[in-house]
Amino acid sequence: MKCDVCQNLEASVFFSQLIEGKLKKVNLCKVCAEEKGVTDPTGFALADMLQGMGQETVTEKRVAPGERVCDECGFTQSDFKKTGRFGCAHCYEVFSDGLENLLEAMHKRTQHRGKVPQRHQIGLAQHERLGELQDQLAAAVKAEDYETAARLRDEISRLDRPEENP
Repeated sequence: MKCDVCQNLEASVFFSQLIEGKLKKVNLCKVCAEEKGVTDPTGFALADMLQGMGQETVTEKRVAPGERVCDECGFTQSDFKKTGRFGCAHCYEVFSDGLENLLEAMHKRTQHRGKVPQRHQIGLAQHERLGELQDQLAAAVKAEDYETAARLRDEISRLDRPEENP
């Protein structure tokens, strides 16, 4: 299948999008896809590309005066506001001013605190319990309380055998 834009090369990028209730399909070669910004991390609108189909267009990225731009990927503050994502890892340094406040406003904290699956929580609790028991065992041995040390040793062995634990 030939590229819909240049009509010369084989298409390797295929798009389908509903525009005003109608399904539009576009087939692009790699060269035309890059020229049209399909690989641009700021996004791609098929409607915008269809509007200029068949015309030679050169789009220049406009940057507002005083707006910061990442020197690695060319991402701007406007791009970040539009997409809610950064273009590369270096963007975090370039746009670091105010980023902490923004993250705190969006997520209520600046450090990720995800959920732990239930089956893993059991494992964590068991691991913590083992640590406590080992500390108690060391203290019992140091105090020469061998009866308590034997009981703790047995409990530690029981917890260490996964086939006997829920």
